[in-house]
Amino acid sequence: MIVGTSTGGIIALGLSIGKAASTILDLYMLNGSKVFPPTFWNFLKIRSAWRWTQAVQNHRYDPDILKALLDSVFGSLTVGNALRRLCIPSFDGFTEVNVFKTPHHKDYRLDWRESMLTVAMATAAAPTFFPVYRSGERMFADGGVWANNPVMIGLVDALVCYQLQRRQVHILSLGTGDTEMPFTKGQLLHGGLWDWKEIIMSAMHLQSQNAIGQAGLLIGRDQLMRVNAPPPTQKEKPIDLDDYVRASSELPTVASRLVDSFGDAIRDRFLFAPADPYQPFHGPRLIDPDLI
Repeated sequence: MIVGTSTGGIIALGLSIGKAASTILDLYMLNGSKVFPPTFWNFLKIRSAWRWTQAVQNHRYDPDILKALLDSVFGSLTVGNALRRLCIPSFDGFTEVNVFKTPHHKDYRLDWRESMLTVAMATAAAPTFFPVYRSGERMFADGGVWANNPVMIGLVDALVCYQLQRRQVHILSLGTGDTEMPFTKGQLLHGGLWDWKEIIMSAMHLQSQNAIGQAGLLIGRDQLMRVNAPPPTQKEKPIDLDDYVRASSELPTVASRLVDSFGDAIRDRFLFAPADPYQPFHGPRLIDPDLI
């Protein structure tokens, strides 16, 4: 089972249809600057100031660029075409949590009809960066609002769908880089709206910590491998979500170090043999109707 939120959801969808990880990496490295056009430094920082001013009232980036890119990958494929079990969180416009799921359980009858393009755009519609994604009468925002780290979604789904014992489950959890979130001077001294304007980032960070802690308690911390870049030092500025220039130049080196540290263990615990495609209960890949 592959579970992913936001950019992790896009990666999960790509892996589920047999795309190689290297192919998905190229998608980011070759097209990231189109989705997140860099703001280059200039003497008066006029362009940076203009973009910040615009972001106060409007989303920052054109979602059609991202949509066209994802459409070139997923085309007309639906969730039912996935070869691997998926759980992809999003945030429903009717203020409800939403998880798109492959039909790997007989009760999962609806989501297989949803296009992969819709799921990718829905889970990645990050507030302030992209507008709410509309699909017919439905509206979605980034799943990171409530499930930035979706490890518990996958764990609970596996336990419920397959009646597994907790110690039968092994989890590989891949982070996108850690950042320490101490209280700022403004939060300690004033505590107004301006001082807490970045609270959503803190909430996402804390949700991830909590999810890892809960999953580790349920299955045993030795059953969960967490791979994540360490937080930057006090002298280093964290890489912003939309900073393509720094991300593309710095993160490959960070990833190489993580592979050196964890690669052998990941191979031995999770990648020791290929897995056959799962058998769905509904959708275009259904082989045996008697399974229902």
